[in-house]
Amino acid sequence: MKTVIVSVVSVWGSHFRRASMAAVALTIAVTGCSSNQTKIAASTCPSAPVPVVVSVDQWGDIVSELGGACANVKTVLASSSVDPHDYEPSPADAASFTGAKLVVINGAGYDPWAAKLAASSAGGARVLSAAEVTKTPDGANPHLWYLPSAVTAVADAVTAELSKLNSQAGDYFSQRRSQFTTALGPYNALIGKIKAEATGKSYAATETVFDYQAQALGLLNKTPEGYQRATANETDPSPADLDAFRALLSGRRVDVLIYNTQTEGSIPQQIRSIADQAGVPVVNVTETVPPGQTSFEAWQNGQLVALGKALNVAV
Repeated sequence: MKTVIVSVVSVWGSHFRRASMAAVALTIAVTGCSSNQTKIAASTCPSAPVPVVVSVDQWGDIVSELGGACANVKTVLASSSVDPHDYEPSPADAASFTGAKLVVINGAGYDPWAAKLAASSAGGARVLSAAEVTKTPDGANPHLWYLPSAVTAVADAVTAELSKLNSQAGDYFSQRRSQFTTALGPYNALIGKIKAEATGKSYAATETVFDYQAQALGLLNKTPEGYQRATANETDPSPADLDAFRALLSGRRVDVLIYNTQTEGSIPQQIRSIADQAGVPVVNVTETVPPGQTSFEAWQNGQLVALGKALNVAV
């Protein structure tokens, strides 16, 4: 059971603002389809559901699939134009934490407000941080849902916590975890195939959102270092940084450009235009689960299919 508290899209590590969600929805429709578009079917819970609050929808979808009918999942930020790093929670947000037995956050400086609300409004609740599970420190790239090993580790940790909180439903949660593994089958297969056939190929990116996934695929990051530092520090790239990016793309010294569609502004748009003019394939990605997607894995599969095609991998 899943409840969305606020409908909003998030951004981290960039000074660029989000584009309209209508544009995002159109982009995803064009990007590609998934071989696994259906969420895990729910079954009857043998006991009362565990009340769970999740800070952001990237993890909210996963927790909902794992909890099924035995978890009442509330996601606070789902598709927000508000940066979770700087988000100022409302009294209604604080109230949504009341009574929670489990709170799932991203951590790594991405959603610090959620940890504070858990402490003040959900006293006694277990707090599960993806950053703590994966030993990711504050200041590191917080987009952990793009790290395949993190998805597995967090799924295991969530299942373990739910089973502790409701031992009567332990078998149910174990079954849900197995079903989630099955649902991730196409996702893992796509990762394996792209890694086998495209390892050593290169990419550049307008933001760091997809970097963990690209690394897992064996791709080389050729984004100019100055540009990477500027976006990480939320400052404008220098003219020299932009010239380096322009030369990289114009000279076709990179195999693909990863473009976050949930940003707006002249700089990323200019970079995309240069890639298009040079004939460098552009793959659209998003930071949050876009409208119309039925599950986390469906969202990820669509992007991986698009990337595989851009890299000439038969997917």
